[in-house]
Amino acid sequence: MTMHDDQVDVTDEIVANLIREQFPQWSGKAIQPLSSTGTVNAIFRIGDDLAARFPLRLADAADALAVLEQEAQASAELAQVSCFPAPEPVALGKPGAGYPMPWSIQTWLPGTIASDADPSGSDAFAEDLAAFIAALRNADTRGRLFSGDNRGGVLADHDDWMAKCFEESKCLLDVPRLRPMWSRFRELPRSGADVMSHGDLIPGNVLVAGDRLGGVLDTGGFGPADPALDLVSAWHLLQPGPREVLRRTLVCDELEWERGKAWAFEQAMGVIWYYVETNPPMSRMGRRTLDRILESTE
Repeated sequence: MTMHDDQVDVTDEIVANLIREQFPQWSGKAIQPLSSTGTVNAIFRIGDDLAARFPLRLADAADALAVLEQEAQASAELAQVSCFPAPEPVALGKPGAGYPMPWSIQTWLPGTIASDADPSGSDAFAEDLAAFIAALRNADTRGRLFSGDNRGGVLADHDDWMAKCFEESKCLLDVPRLRPMWSRFRELPRSGADVMSHGDLIPGNVLVAGDRLGGVLDTGGFGPADPALDLVSAWHLLQPGPREVLRRTLVCDELEWERGKAWAFEQAMGVIWYYVETNPPMSRMGRRTLDRILESTE
């Protein structure tokens, strides 16, 4: 079952043909499709040290290339400032072999994603996560400000989306209980200037090594945003004890902490209903995050 109405099919044969035609130096490497809860790209491992990423949703090729170039630049910038391993861009591929859009190749990072190796009870993992977020916050924005319509700008700008989420969730969630929470969240004022942020610290984008942070994936969204944005990780990834470790280590005041909770609420509400049939693990992640938020307000 596909996740999106406009989803593009990517097969092993297509990937093999693209590699052979455009990057013959890697044509002898084994190609392995990766099962993933990801919703944006199909990912294939190329040999032992590369990963190819193919956008899943159909878009104009020129527009898609502009996005991939921006993501490659952001990934390279994050890798320079991160204190933990992060993938680095290697090459951009062109449409071909039955695939209609540009695609990308980056370095492969070994490890187990947090969806499969739950680090939520580890104080050490929380300390590592705080160190990662702090390193990004300390990176130079070079005068850049948040732009776009994703998470990280003005909470109230997401009112229309949240209205749709509440409507679609009537048979899934206690919507009458949830609406007042958003009414409060959307009014929370900003508490600081934009800082550099990963932007999507969910379990599928975080690698675990033992009970420590082993690396961070999907770094193409690195950019300026609300300082509270990366605090979504507190709710996506941590139980109450380690969550408090994260908060204390980052010295978050009440307003910043609540805004992080608000961004996590907005994200959870969206993935629960949208992926309930097409990507159940992602939907379950949203439910767990929402449950943690609700428990924290009781």
